[in-house]
Amino acid sequence: MSDKLVTEQTKKLIGLESEPFMVEVERGAIRRFAEAIGDPNPVFNDERAARKARFGTMVAPPTFCRSFGAVPMLRELNLGTHRVLDGGSEWEYFEPIRPGDRITVVSRLADIRETKGRLGPMALVVVETSYTNQFGELCVTQRSTSIHY
Repeated sequence: MSDKLVTEQTKKLIGLESEPFMVEVERGAIRRFAEAIGDPNPVFNDERAARKARFGTMVAPPTFCRSFGAVPMLRELNLGTHRVLDGGSEWEYFEPIRPGDRITVVSRLADIRETKGRLGPMALVVVETSYTNQFGELCVTQRSTSIHY
């Protein structure tokens, strides 16, 4: 058995995309998320105030997409590790997410590489996720890194 976490077979999975899933955005979910992160901005929780603001309606806070849940694509990697750390995320925003939007979520394995850590080999897994509305407009992209050891 090899001590390597990331094999040539695993590297061939780079580019693998998840099955898309759809989330319907509810006004109450936007309010609850804003409350949970402690953001009192009225564009996230007050329709009357939001109508007078830039987008003319309530919009979701920037990291609202986190509430959609993770895409279970990493099972196929079979790294044989037992611990996972969040290595951070980068977000890019294009269109606001509004109540009533139907957001399609697709993740793609963007990169996987192995490095040495104090406790032994680690795999750095990078997943890019796109969030697209019902009009085919890309709303958000997220690039997340997870550390497996």
